[in-house]
Amino acid sequence: MRDKGFSAQGPIFCIYSIFVTLHLVYGDLSYSFPEEMKRDSVIGNIAKDLGFDLRTLSSRKARINFEGTHKRYCDINLRTGDLITSERIDRESLCAKKPSCVVQVDLVLENPLELHRVSLHIQDVNDNSPKFKKNLIEMEIRESADRGNRFSIEQARDADIGQNAVQRYELQKNDNFILAVDSNKVELVLENTLDREKQSEMNLLLTALDGGSPQRSGTVVIHVTVLDANDNAPVSKL
Repeated sequence: MRDKGFSAQGPIFCIYSIFVTLHLVYGDLSYSFPEEMKRDSVIGNIAKDLGFDLRTLSSRKARINFEGTHKRYCDINLRTGDLITSERIDRESLCAKKPSCVVQVDLVLENPLELHRVSLHIQDVNDNSPKFKKNLIEMEIRESADRGNRFSIEQARDADIGQNAVQRYELQKNDNFILAVDSNKVELVLENTLDREKQSEMNLLLTALDGGSPQRSGTVVIHVTVLDANDNAPVSKL
C-alpha cells in the first residue's frame, strides 16, 4: 500500500539543491596590500587572476559584496578588471592589535550565479608614533633614597604592531639615573645618590622609539623633585 504523504520528488529536489549550492562557490583569491593606500589604488587584476575576459565581467554584472559592514573598502573596475580601493583603509580601526588583519569579500557574477571568495590581507604600515599617556610625569624622591632604588614609569603605547610598535627607550644623559627596560615595565634606576642642597629638582627626557622605517618616536618629560631628608644638623651661632 502506498503512503500518500510520500513524494519521490522531495529527496531528489533536496539533493539537486545541495549540488547546485556547492557549485556556486569557486576557488578563493587572496591579496596582500598595505593600509592607507589612496582611493582608486590597484590591489590586483581580478579578471586576469580568475581567467575572465572583460566582456564577461560586464555582461554578467560583476560586483563586490561585503559581509557584516556597510563600508565598501574596494570595488571592481569593469573596464580594466582591476580590484581597486574605494577609500583609505585604516588597519588599526579594523583589527586593532590583531597580528593578522583579513577582510573577506565576494566577487559575484550573474547569469548564472557564481561566487568567488576574496581575502584581503591588510598589512600594517608605520603610520602611528609612540605616545605616553601624559606629556609630563611628576615624581618626588627623597634624597635619602639608596642607590639601586627603582621607580616605575608608565610605558608608551603605539597603535601599530610588530616592528612598527615600540622597540626601545632612551633616557637623556644625567648624573643620577639610568634606565631599566624589559618587556613588561620601564623603570628609572638611581645610580648616584641625590643631594637636595646641590640640586632640588631636575627634568629628565625619556624617548620611546619604534622599529619602523622611517622611525617614529614620542617623548615625555620626567620632573623629579628631591625631598629633604633633614641630613644637615642645625648650626648654632654663638
